[in-house]
Amino acid sequence: MGVMRLGRVEVRVTDFKQSIDYYSNVMGLQLMAQENGRAYFKAWDEDDHHSLILVEADHPGLVHVGFKVRREEELDRFEKALEEYGVRVGRVSKGERLAEGQAIRFTLPTGQVMELYHEIERPGNGLKLNPDPYPANLKGIAPPHLDHLLISGDDVKGTTDLLMNVLDFHMSEQVILQEELTATFLFRTNTTHDIAVIKGPDAKLHHFAFALNSWDDVLRAGDWLARNNIAHDEGPTRHGVTRGLTIYFFDPSGNRNEVFSGGYAPGPDFIPVTWTEERFFTRGIFYHRGESNERFSTVFT
Repeated sequence: MGVMRLGRVEVRVTDFKQSIDYYSNVMGLQLMAQENGRAYFKAWDEDDHHSLILVEADHPGLVHVGFKVRREEELDRFEKALEEYGVRVGRVSKGERLAEGQAIRFTLPTGQVMELYHEIERPGNGLKLNPDPYPANLKGIAPPHLDHLLISGDDVKGTTDLLMNVLDFHMSEQVILQEELTATFLFRTNTTHDIAVIKGPDAKLHHFAFALNSWDDVLRAGDWLARNNIAHDEGPTRHGVTRGLTIYFFDPSGNRNEVFSGGYAPGPDFIPVTWTEERFFTRGIFYHRGESNERFSTVFT
């Protein structure tokens, strides 16, 4: 089975208390624990202990992204495969962070730290025996699960090749501008992307996204953001790339968040969609408005 899905993101926040309030009451995630300067959150339909970790720092950004593998012994297999590919791999000890087992850690050609792991405590979603469709105590936007992230760097091809050749990711879409590979959208689940890589500053995060189930949920999220005076970076709208329905906005520290719905369900044999300069800037990024804002293409954390 190999890599199953995006399991967690750890991000830096500059105001720990304000960020905990935002992710609890605006995003509507469940605060699972606070320990040693970290806050651990899960979305309501996730079984694992956490999918978002906040750590206080003097600037925002991504600490690491973690993908969960099907079996513990696959960590050894991926460690060997990565080293044979020329990637230096380290080990994260069990218990280094709350509720987590050991992991392998390495750096992508675009500069982000990635971990693969299997073990994590699993409190569940509380809906395993004669359940209702959703819990009664939801608040805020209340996304069911973490969906994807988009990272930036100069070596888009290097990170794409590593993810596809070593970790067996599949490509749903690619952007080729002036004959250069500029962005790729890659998946391990049946969504359009679990991770995307775009040309930009090294080791940076463009956004991380939570899933919503429908366009109505996206509009309701927009209402809730407005009610809480959270400015929209863009949307509600539709992407041409991935066909997704979306709103972008920022957390109190400046990390860009997204709520995302729709798209399509590619399989491993999916023939990738290609975007070029002829349509990417007009209908690829934001399909309805036909143009992007400068902030969207220049702000990374």
